[in-house]
Amino acid sequence: MGFGSSPMDQCCAILKSSIFLILLTAVGLSQASIHIYDQNPFREVGNAYLLSGGSEGIAASDHPHGRSIIRFDNITFWRSNNAANVGLVQVIIFEAADRDNIGGSAYGGQRSICCTSDLAKLEGCKQGEVISTPSASDKNWPVVLNIYFKENMLSTHIKNNKEVNVKKTGMYNLFFITCDPKLKAMKVSGRTVWRNPSGYLPGRIAPLMKFYVFMSIMYAILCAVWVFQYVRYWNDVLLLQHCITSVIALGLLEMTFWYFDYAYFNSTGTRPIGITTWVVTIGAVRRTFSRILILSVSMGYGVLRPTLGGLTTKVLLVGVTYFLASEMLNIAEYVGSINDVAGRARVFFVLPVAFLDAFLILWIFTSLSKTLEQLQAKRSSTRLDIYRKFSNALAVTVIASVVWIGYEVYFKATDPFNERWQSAWIITAFWDILAFALLCVICYLWAPSQSSQRYAYMDNKGEETDDEEAESLCRETPKGSIGLVEQDRKDGEASDQEEAEEGKRE
Repeated sequence: MGFGSSPMDQCCAILKSSIFLILLTAVGLSQASIHIYDQNPFREVGNAYLLSGGSEGIAASDHPHGRSIIRFDNITFWRSNNAANVGLVQVIIFEAADRDNIGGSAYGGQRSICCTSDLAKLEGCKQGEVISTPSASDKNWPVVLNIYFKENMLSTHIKNNKEVNVKKTGMYNLFFITCDPKLKAMKVSGRTVWRNPSGYLPGRIAPLMKFYVFMSIMYAILCAVWVFQYVRYWNDVLLLQHCITSVIALGLLEMTFWYFDYAYFNSTGTRPIGITTWVVTIGAVRRTFSRILILSVSMGYGVLRPTLGGLTTKVLLVGVTYFLASEMLNIAEYVGSINDVAGRARVFFVLPVAFLDAFLILWIFTSLSKTLEQLQAKRSSTRLDIYRKFSNALAVTVIASVVWIGYEVYFKATDPFNERWQSAWIITAFWDILAFALLCVICYLWAPSQSSQRYAYMDNKGEETDDEEAESLCRETPKGSIGLVEQDRKDGEASDQEEAEEGKRE
């Protein structure tokens, strides 16, 4: 359809897209490379009964010893006892770009997946079968496999290890469809295996394996630099710097475990429950500990106050709540599951984490504002400078997060068919990069050094402002020494005496 198409053509295009969206939302999209079906039932969509078999990005096979394939393993269809006649089930595999090639519409009316008597006359399709038009780029696509039930047989199956070769990079969708109302209670069991040339990792997340190698190296470099300073100035290390060391170690562990999780997934096609559980738990601990640490520093802990006092219980309660919410979200999304969490279920787990993040951001900046006022009132210029840089870094992080959330919403809203799947991994990678960048800034501001103790909290007797320290250089001196002020006074008196004597001589 060109840009100068008629309103009727545009309406038809909208109907085509609507049909495809209905197909995709009938069941959740899957990112897995091995899709398992355990007596999954068909659902009625329009004039067809269907089940989604999966949707994922597959790269073209340019590897000399690798192929991009979709393989059917022990796929068996089961029908009810009252459907004993001959029946037809069709397997449809098509690229998202060819979604308009599935289905048809008679006289510009409602679009149908299955061929009706009117469509058979208009488009020449075969009544009772799925309407499929050959792709403009490859006449062999979409792929249609016909599986027939024999009379009085309650089950039928696809030839075991049946493979479909994929020679073009794209987002591919698989559906099991029947147009026979007598088969509406049909169920399917077995599995399909989707493989890229480099392994089983889905195309949408395959780049993340290399990304986590890169992030592991970056964390290792940061860890090496920090540990060098940490050991070098061990006697001057503060409690805050111990906490920062823990965050760096957790980040390094998390990135490393993510790599092993994806490497195992890539080689086997399934997620290792043990490794995935560890990595999501480490990630939840790191995120929780980082947020509580930032909140405590914003309150002036270790700088203006030795403890959080009555706020300790509230801070710990928020931390435990955030950990549980984050852990539940990650476990539901990753552990023991290779499919995407359904939309409503994901929202159920995402909302508590989003609410707690917003609450923590508000609490952090409110506390940070009070801390800056106290430091300014005490004229502690060194600490004030550090806290101002810290607040600027947090502000930039929050602004970047809001902008990226807006971009993420735009990205998903403008790509309903996941045709930009090759760049979707950046959405996930950005948050890890942003967290690492903020950690680097914090490490720079609170790096272990000989002067680390001057940032620490001191009681009122021992605590002096920077201005008072400067004045002490001029006024306070040990016994037996001459202060700068006193020395100036004596020099002045000597000069007056010399002038008087010279006046007498004259």
